[in-house]
Amino acid sequence: MRRNSPTDEALGLLGRALATVAGAPQTGQRPLTAVLTAHPVGAFAEVAPAVLGSVPAQSSATERAESIALMRINHVGEICAQGLYEGQALATQNPALKAEFRQIALEEADHLSWTAQRLGELGGRPSLLNPLWYAGSLAMGVLASRGGDSLSLGFMAETERQVEHHLDRHLVLLPVADLRSRAILMAMRDDEIAHGARAMAAGGATLPRPLRWAMRLVSRFMTGTARYI
Repeated sequence: MRRNSPTDEALGLLGRALATVAGAPQTGQRPLTAVLTAHPVGAFAEVAPAVLGSVPAQSSATERAESIALMRINHVGEICAQGLYEGQALATQNPALKAEFRQIALEEADHLSWTAQRLGELGGRPSLLNPLWYAGSLAMGVLASRGGDSLSLGFMAETERQVEHHLDRHLVLLPVADLRSRAILMAMRDDEIAHGARAMAAGGATLPRPLRWAMRLVSRFMTGTARYI
């Protein structure tokens, strides 16, 4: 089997990065309709469009703006996930782990597609800083892998754990009537839990507390900025 040259790897990475930032990533092909029917709240939103629709008629302008802000934050989070796992795949010398990071990035790309679609339904826009979010996350992924595979997997597991908690908070903050967004976040949460468990089962190490705190601070900066920009 022919191995990719460094040039092949670089061109592949560039293509995936451009596709991610442009909103056309390769995905695991789980359409949004499947997500909605898999969760009770989403199924109700699908079968009762006259009552709820893509944007509930009873939503106030304030509620819609809140849904847009929350979905933009989650879209940015998925941009960051693509950059992070690409960086980890790029830096590891373990072929099996490289394939695992790429597979998880592919699964997480579904989240990117769902949040982008929901943003469009709500009349919102993605963050203007997406290229910067991607580049910064790519660099973080490379740095995480430099500490060895165990640390890199631990970084992945901690990332997924923090995203899980972040989604829990957004499920509380979402307007009650926005069932479509709620179903998307519930499906994303299920995946994050599974990905974190996979990382620990593969040998991930528990990160030192200062590093976990630093990750939370970076996340707070990202979410605070992405809400508006």
